[in-house]
Amino acid sequence: MIEVRDLTVRYGPSTVLHDVSFTVAEGESFALVGESGSGKSTILKALAGQVDDWSGHMALAGQPIARRRSRAQAAQVQMVFQDPYGSLHPRRTVDDTLAEPLSIHGLPDHDARVLAMLDAVGLARRFRFRLPHQLSGGQRQRVAIARALMLQPRVLLLDEPTSALDVSVQAEILNLLKRLRAEQGLTFLLVTHDLPVVSFLCERLAVLRSGRVVETADVALLRKGRLTSAYGQELLERSEGRTR
Repeated sequence: MIEVRDLTVRYGPSTVLHDVSFTVAEGESFALVGESGSGKSTILKALAGQVDDWSGHMALAGQPIARRRSRAQAAQVQMVFQDPYGSLHPRRTVDDTLAEPLSIHGLPDHDARVLAMLDAVGLARRFRFRLPHQLSGGQRQRVAIARALMLQPRVLLLDEPTSALDVSVQAEILNLLKRLRAEQGLTFLLVTHDLPVVSFLCERLAVLRSGRVVETADVALLRKGRLTSAYGQELLERSEGRTR
C-alpha cells in the first residue's frame, strides 16, 4: 500500500531525511520510532503532500505520488495529528469540521455521512454542534479521527495520536483505532516514541536516527527485547526505565 524508496527531504540547507526506504502492506499497521528530531513526522508530511523539497520515490497502492497529486489520491491518505485541540478550528462546530472535507470534494448526503461517522468513532450525536473547547481531549481526538475518515481513505497517518491525552483516555483511543482499522480495512503508518503503543497497535516498525533508518523489525522482536541495532536497544532500555 505504501512504498517509500530513497526518500531525502531538505529544509533549506539542512537535510533532515537521508535515503529513507520502507514498505507497508495493505491493511498493515507500521510504526516509525525514534527520538525527537529523527525525521519521523517529516515522513508523514511528505506522504501527505506537506513537504516540497524532496527527492526519491513514494507510491500509494502502486501509483507514484507526484509533487502535485490529484484530489482523488490526496483523499486516500489522511492524517491524525498529535494535538487534538490545535488541529481543530476553535470556532467551527463538530458538524462544520466533519462536513468540510465533503464540501471540498463535492460529496453528497452531508447529514447522513456526519451522523454515521459520529457513530463510528463512538461520539454521541449530541456533540454534533459543539465547539472544540466544549469537548474533552479524548472527544476532540475522536472528532479528529472522524474528520480523517470522512473521505473513506485507505491510509491513515497517525502522528503521536495519543501522546497529548491522559493515560486513561489513551487506551480508549488506541482501542478505537484498532477497531476502525479492522472494520474499514485501513492501513496505518504510526509515528510515536511510545514502544508499548507500537506493541499494541502495529505488526512492524522502523527505527530512525538522525534522518536514517537504522533497523526494520517485526513487533515480535520488540516484545522480546531483541531489536538488533544499538540504537534500537537504547530505545528499549529507555522505555523499560520509564515503565518501572
